[in-house]
Amino acid sequence: MKYRRVGSSGIKVSEIGLGSWLTYGTAAEQQAADACIDKAFECGINFFDTANAYNRGEGEKALGTALRSYKRSDYVLSTKVFFPMGEGPNDRGLSRKAIMEQCEASLTRLGTDYIDIYFCHRYDDETPTEETLRALDDLTAQGKILYAAISEWSPAQITEAAVISKQLNLRPLIANQPIYNMFERYIEEEVLSVSEQAGMGQIVFSPLAQGILTGKYKPGAKPPAGTRAANEAVNGVIRSYLRDDVLEVVYQLDGLANELGVKLSQLALAWTLRLPGISSALIGASRPEQIVENAKSVDIELDSTTLARIDQILAQVKDFAPMR
Repeated sequence: MKYRRVGSSGIKVSEIGLGSWLTYGTAAEQQAADACIDKAFECGINFFDTANAYNRGEGEKALGTALRSYKRSDYVLSTKVFFPMGEGPNDRGLSRKAIMEQCEASLTRLGTDYIDIYFCHRYDDETPTEETLRALDDLTAQGKILYAAISEWSPAQITEAAVISKQLNLRPLIANQPIYNMFERYIEEEVLSVSEQAGMGQIVFSPLAQGILTGKYKPGAKPPAGTRAANEAVNGVIRSYLRDDVLEVVYQLDGLANELGVKLSQLALAWTLRLPGISSALIGASRPEQIVENAKSVDIELDSTTLARIDQILAQVKDFAPMR
């Protein structure tokens, strides 16, 4: 495994991080989480990400349980705050009250004394940015979080936060967590440059585009049984990818990966990590062997010729906009 600094901070995370990917609630599902965490550590992965909103706290509980047997200083743990966690008007958002109370609840569910990186899951239009940043700074001063970060904020919002933090002498945000993959590249327009100016790294999610970039879905064919796309309960987002023109591009990318002697998923992850502004790519996995396969992507170097071929293939669907 290889490691990168998160923005201008000193903390280092594995180039491949493990997100909260599981469904929760049974002993079998917890066993799957435990097995994946064990394999992640074997592969050198030290970064684990979740959110309070994942299954209303059950995601944090499962991850905390799976990590319990490991030395706390050996891994970097992140979670998030913003989305509703109850029916009350203050059970959501980025007010001081919401941040302070939700952080305490996350610490309890995770079974830890501190969170390494605490993400604002989205921007809160109803709370002054200064209030949010001061609350995060206070949590850092209390030692309950070590670093603060954001997810899916616009370039203007990132700039605003950076300016306020500097004016008030607050600890700076160190990361943004946006979606980024071969089909969703909006951060290349402004987010990357604005974040770099603010000293923030990118910890990207969905680098395999909901599993489309594994090559399991074929043009003109029904989704294989047991896959996410075949599950009507969870396929709302992935369904927008299931177009023949998109799947034909995936088929061509798979052919290129075969030429290079790698898996399509490894090619897609290596492509994501080609940018120095990316600190880590978060994968999901339900089986340990998926982690082993994806972790190998950090050893793949893509030359300029290969990158040009990828761009040529992707140009066929340059106007494609997945549902988000």
